[in-house]
Amino acid sequence: MGSIVRLFIGIPVAIIITFGLFMLMRTLISVDEVEFEEAGEDLTFDITQEVEELNARTRDTSIDDVQQVDPPPPPPQVERQAADLPSESLSTIVGNIPEFDTPELNSGNVSFNVSDRDAQPLVRIPPQYPVRAAERGTEGYCDMTFNVSPDGTPVDIQATYCTSSLFERSSVRAVERWRYSQRIVDGVPQMRRGVVTRIEYELAD
Repeated sequence: MGSIVRLFIGIPVAIIITFGLFMLMRTLISVDEVEFEEAGEDLTFDITQEVEELNARTRDTSIDDVQQVDPPPPPPQVERQAADLPSESLSTIVGNIPEFDTPELNSGNVSFNVSDRDAQPLVRIPPQYPVRAAERGTEGYCDMTFNVSPDGTPVDIQATYCTSSLFERSSVRAVERWRYSQRIVDGVPQMRRGVVTRIEYELAD
């Protein structure tokens, strides 16, 4: 029931509001009449106007006659003269070659054997001082005897006499590392026998 009453009341109110908005919009968009001035001279436009021809400058591309130039003269020819052959013989200019007897070369006159030489030491490494001898302050020497093989290596090494037995082993080891030049006899390497040397042991101060 209440909704029907609100419907009857709302419809007239809505009509009044709608009419008021319509009148307000009419007032806002209404414009006073404006008088336009009379048009002046008539303006005409021609879109097919002819284009004025322009005189473009043309470039002269004609080629003048080329002046003929004479080629340079050829280089002068030098005459080559052949050398005259000598009219005199070589013996007249230099002299006669003396005559001599041709030597006879044979195996009896020429020997290619290398001169004989004895074995010479090349490398002699000093021995290592024995530790026990150094601790005791022992000094002395060892007389060594050995042979030198054809390739220069000491062989058959012996300690013939040592002031202390502590020096014998180190002396033999030292001689084993020595190297000698080959002993040559009639151009053939030979064994060098009976080499004697002494190895001394001294403590530094």
